[in-house]
Order: sequence, then structure tokens, then C-alpha cells
Amino acid sequence: MAQLPTNPTTGVVVTGGGSGIGRATCLALAEAGRPVAAWDLDGDGARETATLCREQFGVATHHLGLDVRVADGFATAVTAARAALGPIGGLVHAAGVSGAMPIDFMTDDAWDAVLDVNLRAEAMLVRAFVDTLREGMPGAAVVGIASVEAIIGNGMIPAYCASKAGLLGLTRSLAHRLGLEGIRINAVCPGAVDTPMLAPVLAMPDAKRQLEGRIPLRRIAQPADIAKVVRFLLSDDAAYVHGAAIVVDGGMTVVL
Repeated sequence: MAQLPTNPTTGVVVTGGGSGIGRATCLALAEAGRPVAAWDLDGDGARETATLCREQFGVATHHLGLDVRVADGFATAVTAARAALGPIGGLVHAAGVSGAMPIDFMTDDAWDAVLDVNLRAEAMLVRAFVDTLREGMPGAAVVGIASVEAIIGNGMIPAYCASKAGLLGLTRSLAHRLGLEGIRINAVCPGAVDTPMLAPVLAMPDAKRQLEGRIPLRRIAQPADIAKVVRFLLSDDAAYVHGAAIVVDGGMTVVL
């Protein structure tokens, strides 16, 4: 069995932890022995993730049904997670929405809904967690889930592209500010991943085959492929990785 990355023992809070990349990240961290909190708009999904982590790996867990667009609830949520997990040394913002709508059909509300979840929420979450992350040092780290759509354009999802590109800018800004205190900030840019977000596309006739044909590794990623990179970035093995955007796309963007 391959050796897992060396990790601090502090807890990690994962937004979007009820499914997809968020759930896989919780499980990967729990496998390495880290306490985990799964926060998700889908409270039942968050509870299921926490149960899986606790039963499979015996770690302390916390779960919460939380709308990341509502920052007023963050302080209470942080306190609850701290009480359940002990010191918190990691935050992963995996909650996200696609908002598939081209610009000529875009409404103000549709634009705001995507930017609020994908971009604004991470900034507000880091603000809410910063004192707790200071307590969780050394080794405290934040990982935001961006996308290859932060790098390449897609005319059907302008709000998504803008939010994920903005997340990379936010990552660099936070890295500059919080690196002074030893808190590392990084982002991961997944390509095509078999998650609920991509499910409608994969359900279309021949869509999966065509998508795989654009990927040099000839397969769509599983959530665990992304989660293991996130786990690395939260570990001591990534102690000098800071302000980076790690592309995890099977080579898709090198051939576009």
C-alpha cells in the first residue's frame, strides 16, 4: 500500500462535502487520520459523508447543512466545528455551481448566484477561519477548488469561468497576505470529473466518449483523483507549495 502524505493532526473543514469532490476529499483526509467536517447545502449528504469518515476511518467528524452564500452563519459554524474536531488547520472550499447560461441569456440573479458560491464564499470563509487557522499552525493551509475553466474559455458558462478565474486571483492575494504568517493558500484546477455537476453532460448520447477523446489519458477523472491532490496540498509534504494553481485534468489543457 502506498504511503500517505505526512499530515498534521489538525482538523479540516470541507465545503461541498456532501458529494463529489468534497466528499472524496473528506474521505481522503480521514484515511490519513485527520478529523473532518463536511459542510453542504445538502445537510443529509453532509451527514452521510461524516458517517462514512467516522465508520471507515475512526476520525472525529462534524457535519452541517450550510448555505455558503450566507456569511452571517460562518462564525457559529466555525465554533461548532472547532468544538467537534479540536484545532482546525485546514479549509477546503469545494462547494460550487455551474450556472450554465450564455451571456445573452444571463440575468443579474443568475450571475450573482454563481459568483457568490464559487468566489465570494471562499473569501468570506477564509475571513471567518483565519484566527482558527492561526491556532492550528504550524501547517495550516487552505485549498480552493477552481477549474480548468479558469484557464480556458467556455461560452456557455461565463459566470463559472469568471468565478474560477477570480478564485485564482483570490488565491494569489491570500497567499501574499497570509503567507507572512505561515498559512499556505493554493488552488486545484480539475478538468472533467465524474460528479453530480457533470452528470447531465455525461448523460447525453456519446458525450462521455467524445469528452474522453479530448483527454490524453483517455478517461474522465474520479473525485478521488482530485481529492488526493487536495490532501497533498494540505499535508506537510507540500510545505513549500504556496500560491499555486495545480491543474489536474489528465492532460486536457495541454492539447486544446
